[in-house]
Amino acid sequence: MAQIQIEVNGRPYAVGCEDGQEQHLMELARLFDRQVRHVSADMGQLGDTRLFLMGALLLADELADARNRLASLQAELARLQSDRARMETRAVAALENAAKRIEKLAVDDVAA
Repeated sequence: MAQIQIEVNGRPYAVGCEDGQEQHLMELARLFDRQVRHVSADMGQLGDTRLFLMGALLLADELADARNRLASLQAELARLQSDRARMETRAVAALENAAKRIEKLAVDDVAA
């Protein structure tokens, strides 16, 4: 297990992570630090616990919004895929019908 040092709101914290995940964890820490600093700038110095809680809640809200958008987009994709499948079925039926008509015309033409 790797140990790295991150900084949140100007304070260093030692945290552990799986080997190879150090860069990812540092990026997450930077994201959280930006959120905490934003809360601190908006509300003043509240103490680390309250700042961290507010920062975490704001990030959780963003995550919930992203999940809702993803669910909506997935529903729209499913609808579009269903529409596409129906259109493909119609196109195949139309082509089959046209082929039968052409064959009938060819047979009638040869018979005449």
